[in-house]
Amino acid sequence: MSDMTKKSMGRYLKKMSLFDILNYGMLILFSVSIVLPFWGLFVKSISRPEDISVSFMLFPKKVTFDSYRMALMSRDIYIGYFNTIFRVLFTTILTLLVSVLTAYPLSRRNLPFRNGITLFILFTMFFTGGLIPSYMLIRWLSLIDNRWSLILPGLVYAFNIVIMRNYFMFSIERSLEESAEIDGANQFTILFRIIVPLSMPVIATIGLWTIVGNWNEWFYAMIYINSKQKEVLQLVLRKILLSYDATRVASYKNIAGVDENQFSPESLKFAFTYITILPVLCIYPFIQKYFAKGIMIGSLKG
Repeated sequence: MSDMTKKSMGRYLKKMSLFDILNYGMLILFSVSIVLPFWGLFVKSISRPEDISVSFMLFPKKVTFDSYRMALMSRDIYIGYFNTIFRVLFTTILTLLVSVLTAYPLSRRNLPFRNGITLFILFTMFFTGGLIPSYMLIRWLSLIDNRWSLILPGLVYAFNIVIMRNYFMFSIERSLEESAEIDGANQFTILFRIIVPLSMPVIATIGLWTIVGNWNEWFYAMIYINSKQKEVLQLVLRKILLSYDATRVASYKNIAGVDENQFSPESLKFAFTYITILPVLCIYPFIQKYFAKGIMIGSLKG
């Protein structure tokens, strides 16, 4: 470290007030409280059976990846990954498309009955039919045990539409649209060549919410899906955490060539959990810069 850098840091530390010190201390503690559970889960997933009984370990006494070897040999994981990726991909694309096509007309102040339509959409945020009517509707549409039963019901989400509508109304200059209209651009050209490129923060934010929500959701998959070949990853993980015991695990040991003394059902459950959450953890840093900006534009205006 150069002398100039040391002097700059020294001057900055001298200027720090008690509030700054407390603020940084709280942020550090908050960050540690978030990171520690993930680290603790990973440490236990690579630890030996006799070490897992310890309530918390900062580092494993001896590293073994047998639990991950066995987890990756499970066919259930690959089935769950395929169905979850299918669900997340189509739900995210269609949700963003529906939200954009609904929010853009509602952001036009000259749209007839705009306030009434907006209130009608807002009504669905506070009042729903409930689980039984939803199941009856899915069955009436012949979508039981169909992957689309996990995609179609959640496409139109009022909260996403309201946030995107507000962004279109208050964050994009009307003069840009007027200039495009003078040049002869139609509404679809204005929407997809001007509005959408300028709305990447809110689109990325809603996309992130949709990805995380659908990646973690398992309840409706448990209700609507009957076939094991169509189970999503979180439903597979739930069954593993509830029913994987020493008897079921034993069927994998000989195939994987795993030493019984270096492995336990608990470490397999930890490995399954980490494999399940890892993709979302990898995606978030790339969208975080949009998320930080987009989260600020959700206030109800107009």
